Amino acid sequence: MLNRRTLIAAAAALAVSTGAAAAQEWKAKYPELVFAIIPAENASGVTERFAPLMDYLSKQLGTKVTLRIANDYAAVIEGQRAGNIHIASYGPSSFARALMTGAKIEAFAIEVNLDGTKGYHSVLYVKADSPYKSIEDLKGKNLCLVDPNSTSGNNVPRFALNKMGLKPDEFFSKVVYAGSHENAVIAVQQGTCDAAFNWWNDEQESNLKRMERKGMAKYDDFRIIFKSDQIVNSPYAYLADMPAELKAKIRDAFFTIQQNDKAAFDKIYEGKQQPWQPIDNESYVSIIELNKFVDELRKKKS
Repeated sequence: MLNRRTLIAAAAALAVSTGAAAAQEWKAKYPELVFAIIPAENASGVTERFAPLMDYLSKQLGTKVTLRIANDYAAVIEGQRAGNIHIASYGPSSFARALMTGAKIEAFAIEVNLDGTKGYHSVLYVKADSPYKSIEDLKGKNLCLVDPNSTSGNNVPRFALNKMGLKPDEFFSKVVYAGSHENAVIAVQQGTCDAAFNWWNDEQESNLKRMERKGMAKYDDFRIIFKSDQIVNSPYAYLADMPAELKAKIRDAFFTIQQNDKAAFDKIYEGKQQPWQPIDNESYVSIIELNKFVDELRKKKS
């Protein structure tokens, strides 16, 4: 005879079996997930910092997660647009660009600074012993940007320079795309460029601070002569058409990493970030507008 307890037990058993079947279904479709990262630093540095996260995600999701280090920002955008990259770590402008070019992706996690803020800045570095005190002092000098799809390394700088009434390709002797934030700093270090734009969270964390910890540069050898308004922090995004169960497991893995594998999280940020928090595409509408503005500048130039 059926009673309420029997019905509840049967419903629970059905839910478990349905969930298990759904999991087996997506695991069959996704025997491997590709995780890509925009090239903010050299490839060996990315591999060292993110390898533990790949191991952690593989264990939590029950399917292999493989790290792909792209040659440039555009490769990550195109990879997600084509559906070949399942999860990606972006900068704000490159994520906005991916949306603008038709990539069906969803931001799900955002980086959080130690002080709880969710933003960073574009700064302009010169050598500490140089005579340059302001952007105006750099007239006729060489400038290093990072990548055409870099927020702090291109789009925000071009927006700021435009507000000052300066056209980079006319004001500077040469404008060079270094390819990564590390390369831009090294170019100033070696004298190839007189100044370089870069990302900077606060006095405790920046690309330059990371480079100092790796023995690649000395923080005190550089000086900041410009700092932008705050930019919304970088997101992680996955393909929108992946199964809901898989996306839920990815989110759960990200948001429980502090409890499940704190060492893997700390390896990425060296203890300089709080845990990831949820985010959505709507938070990057202002960055899409920034990208459109920079696109218009390029059209006027051509």
